[in-house]
Amino acid sequence: MKKILIILLLACAILHAEEETAQVVYDLTTGNLKTFERKLLKGVVANKAHYEGKLKELNVVVVIHGGAYKFFTKDPIHSIFKRDNALMENHKTLAKRIKSMVKNYDVEFLMCGAGMSKNKLQAKDIYSFVKIIPNSTIGLIDKQNEGYAYIPIGD
Repeated sequence: MKKILIILLLACAILHAEEETAQVVYDLTTGNLKTFERKLLKGVVANKAHYEGKLKELNVVVVIHGGAYKFFTKDPIHSIFKRDNALMENHKTLAKRIKSMVKNYDVEFLMCGAGMSKNKLQAKDIYSFVKIIPNSTIGLIDKQNEGYAYIPIGD
């Protein structure tokens, strides 16, 4: 009877381990459009598909700071980023893709509030789905302490 109980407990433990949700926090600092598209927009979709193929979920959080603020401005033509030709040419498409990340992939975006003034941004200037946090370090510490894997996306 003890052997059966032990086997059942081990089986439950294995099943529970297989059902766990993977978690990742991306430390997004790049201002490079190609890096942003490849590593975040395309990367998250590929990673989500990988885990879905294993019947697991992947929780994704992105902490925005450094050069990445520009990708989350509602109207970059009225910002300090207005001279970034690549951003201006791709803004509408990027906006749709970023919003899709929230709607279709449940990505959570956290923006470093400490750097917003340096980039002349206020809460009204960024997408409403972006949560402003005191600073990027706090966001990264909190998520890593919650068990999120850390992935940097910089230049």
